[in-house]
Amino acid sequence: WEDLVQPAVELAREGIPITYSLQTGFERSASRFRQYPASERKFIKADGSFYELGETWVQPDLAHTLELIRDNGADGFYRGENAERLASFMADIGGLITEEDLAAYAAREREPIRGTYRGYEIVSMPPPSSGGVGIVQMLNILEGFDLADMGHNSSDYLHVLTETMRRAYSDRAEHLGDPDFNESMPLDRLMDKDYAADLRASIDMTRKSESSPELFAQAYESEETTHFSVVDEDGNMISMTYTLEFGYGSAIVVDGGGYLLNNELGDFNAVPGVTDERGQIGTAPNLVAPEKRPLSSMSPTIVAQDGKPVFAIGSPGGKTIINTTMQVILNVIDHGFNIAQAIEAGRIHHQWLPDVTSIESNSLSADTLESFQARGHQIRERGSQGAAMGVYYDREQNLFLGASDSRRGDGGAVGY
Repeated sequence: WEDLVQPAVELAREGIPITYSLQTGFERSASRFRQYPASERKFIKADGSFYELGETWVQPDLAHTLELIRDNGADGFYRGENAERLASFMADIGGLITEEDLAAYAAREREPIRGTYRGYEIVSMPPPSSGGVGIVQMLNILEGFDLADMGHNSSDYLHVLTETMRRAYSDRAEHLGDPDFNESMPLDRLMDKDYAADLRASIDMTRKSESSPELFAQAYESEETTHFSVVDEDGNMISMTYTLEFGYGSAIVVDGGGYLLNNELGDFNAVPGVTDERGQIGTAPNLVAPEKRPLSSMSPTIVAQDGKPVFAIGSPGGKTIINTTMQVILNVIDHGFNIAQAIEAGRIHHQWLPDVTSIESNSLSADTLESFQARGHQIRERGSQGAAMGVYYDREQNLFLGASDSRRGDGGAVGY
């Protein structure tokens, strides 16, 4: 614990420079922070002004909390001084978490999702994330198409991707949730090659399929998540995604603790049985319940060949995470892009409902869009989608290649 946490203690206590992303993020969220004294003290100066680009931002309360974790491991957070502080703070603001809740919490280690695609092994996150299942299911469907021959982001290619996404996100809504509460989730079926062949056969290359709110839809998820991919000198890889849900979570900083409370409970289906075209979803596997973990879209993924890691990839982006990660994988395997090209290439997203394909601005030609829309697809332009972070290990040349998505300015590729 000391080796892991001490660098973070030093960054919190000694400070970090304010970047453009931090500066604009603090300012955009100021109205939320000002509702809570500890949040306002952390993110806004005492005179009410904002931090300027390049200023040093120190977090002494967070440093102390990290020291408790450094010295006591997980118990430094879930028991003792911090647990007492958090439970007391919760009581003061009308929250529900108690010391007993914190002491009872335990992380669950689960077997990763595994699949194959064109001779590569796909290893990704299992439920309660939907990421791994979704990626493997979509790759199984797409394996039956000659994507390289279609051409990257051609009209045929975009149509096939959209229809594949539509089917996978429908299954996501119907079946996936916390495995501790959904013992009969049909994971083997969802990731079965024969099932994928049936779904593939249902795709009409001349027109889009229909999405219906009488079936399933998808709720809004914030895109403010964090991902990093790491490779060491021996070629071992880590792909890690974590999230507070919204940017700055609930915007509530624990007084004296220095850390934000998340609002991850928003990933549960809010209203049982209510599904509509706007994206409200009410299917049973992800309804809220005590001690239940909400369904997420986190998709940290490692792609291997012959049992050896080739590249690690993942992204923030709410429900777009799954599609972003999947498209980077396609870009490397099917289109021969290097990891930087694969990450920078234009992306699309479809999530069953609302029945709209989102595209990144200025990423597709007018002719491509016209042909795509002629099949019945509705499109919506967005500034950007996701912010993938990847590392690639070229074993033949013993080269480690890292790439950080330019869509998010604070990311970077660093060697050590």
